Amino acid sequence: MAILETIRGPRDLDALSREDLVRLADEIRSFLVANVSKTGGHLGPNLGVVELTIAMHRVFQSPKDPIVFDTGHQSYVHKLLTGRQDFSRLRQLGGIAGYPQRSESEHDIVESSHASSSLSWADGISRAFSVTGQDDRHVVAVVGDGALTGGMTWEALNNISDDNNRRLVIVVNDNGRSYAPTIGGLARFLNEVRTRRSYRDLYLSSRRFFDRLGKPGRAIYRGTRGALHGFLSRVAGNQGMYSNLDIKYIGPVHGHDIGALEEAFRQAKHYELPVIVHVITQKGRGYQPALQDVADQFHAVGQIDPETGESLEAPGSPSWTSVFSKELVRLADRNKRIVGITAAMLRPTGLHALAEKYPDRVYDVGIAEQHAATSAAGLAFGGLHPVVALYATFVNRAFDQVLMDVALHRAGVTFVLDRAGVTGPDGASHHGMWDLAILQVVPGIRLAAPRDASRLREELAEAVAVEDGPTVIRFPKGAAADDIPAVDRTPDGVDVLRVGTQNDVLLVAVGPLAGLALEVADRLEAQGIGATVVDPRWVVPVPRSVVELSREHRIVATLEDGIRVGGIGTRVRQDLREAGVDTALTELGLPDEFLEHGSRAQILERAGLTPQQIARDLVAQVLGTKIPVARPVQEHRPAVEEHTEL
Repeated sequence: MAILETIRGPRDLDALSREDLVRLADEIRSFLVANVSKTGGHLGPNLGVVELTIAMHRVFQSPKDPIVFDTGHQSYVHKLLTGRQDFSRLRQLGGIAGYPQRSESEHDIVESSHASSSLSWADGISRAFSVTGQDDRHVVAVVGDGALTGGMTWEALNNISDDNNRRLVIVVNDNGRSYAPTIGGLARFLNEVRTRRSYRDLYLSSRRFFDRLGKPGRAIYRGTRGALHGFLSRVAGNQGMYSNLDIKYIGPVHGHDIGALEEAFRQAKHYELPVIVHVITQKGRGYQPALQDVADQFHAVGQIDPETGESLEAPGSPSWTSVFSKELVRLADRNKRIVGITAAMLRPTGLHALAEKYPDRVYDVGIAEQHAATSAAGLAFGGLHPVVALYATFVNRAFDQVLMDVALHRAGVTFVLDRAGVTGPDGASHHGMWDLAILQVVPGIRLAAPRDASRLREELAEAVAVEDGPTVIRFPKGAAADDIPAVDRTPDGVDVLRVGTQNDVLLVAVGPLAGLALEVADRLEAQGIGATVVDPRWVVPVPRSVVELSREHRIVATLEDGIRVGGIGTRVRQDLREAGVDTALTELGLPDEFLEHGSRAQILERAGLTPQQIARDLVAQVLGTKIPVARPVQEHRPAVEEHTEL
């Protein structure tokens, strides 16, 4: 029987011998490769933290001692050791989440996948334990070296060091990478630690000395290993980064030596004050295809062949990301003022192509979205046009900088938001569903949502030509939609995708929901209800032609893959009222709640964003049996004649 099958909780680890633990680590890696290769997920990061996670759970008493994972994508091993070994539906509807989730286990504390927040959580939890007299509880925060590039980490460290009479252990999981190689001065320091000959030589020479003493010598070595780590790190100068924080430092520790890890964690636990344990790990450990993946060591994979690591997913249409990536290079060829900025996501956002061709024109600022936005304002002031490429969910973190540094100063900065709307399997904190509601309140901002690849190219070119304020281009995850041709374009740039046989329903589609709107129109026309479909292209500010077309229809429906509250539908409604247009309007979008993981189609269906549901509701509204009720029938005036006169 496999050892892993006997593990139902962390305390089942206590009785295992050193040999059993090594075997368990091997079994976990085999399990991860076999299962994640079927479902997709974060493979490389979890292969790198197997021994680290085993050692943490042997030394600390979860859930009494809360373990907080920064970002959380490296929590698969933690899930296995806390009784969750059914990975058959990992990241799928009804299956276990790809990140910690409190509804799954009392061992999961922080569900957010936004990086650099773990130390603030740990600061608050440990402070609460201290205030409430829970002095027998420790807090463990696991933070990657990539997350240390985020300013929030250092804000937390500053507060922890100011009030450091708490039982808090900070585990720095140092593998030199976040998604891709970690960048910046901090990364250079840690890289020196990992490769510094003084530490390596002292470590190896001490181990050889005790090995020469035979079995008793090796036993002495194991017993003093943690102390040796602390001594060697001081001799090699590895405490320099933390010397002014007044926090004890232990390390660097070999991240795949369970004995060394346990000894370091015990030292940290018994110190009973904040301690940093610096652990050197290898992303993708034990799986050759991951180690050979130069780009990101299989940070996140789809379905792959477990033997070769090759993708099993059939190639489809180009992704939204790849379309953006190629078009940005083409625009940069023509305009030398275009530069790129990203926050530790060079390849995931598609900026790698620009960096490969023009390495001096791309800036990866680390996990620092706030800095990225304000730095972009400075670049614009200096005469450049920055293109800031982020995941849509992460622009939330930079709102104040977009508002007060970019927009207030009318800086010509383009924000490109990948993974906008429903992203699917990564769960609540990865959905890019808040950007439209958050950003449209910024004065002077222009927001575009392309419906297909051709419109992405077109709108990106229009965005980088704007020099008097921020522009935003947002698109979803996955393959770009097939081109949807327009039958007409209004003078202010609105694409008419379909003209209804009657002016009954006006469907205003935001970006990739244009295809859904056309399906709804087909169903309405089959019921004898005329349906016109438009794509505003630039959804904020609301084009005047959308207002005028709304005036001529009985009811308007806006379709967006952002939250309804404060969304584009709300903006259209306000503009209609301001223009004196009393046409009924129904806003269709996502609910203002945290959406769990599942496929994009499943999540949209649960939100009622299907052709069947939307058409059924609109028929009822046209017939007057559902609120809002459509306006009574007026004399037919063809919509296309009206808007072409604008």
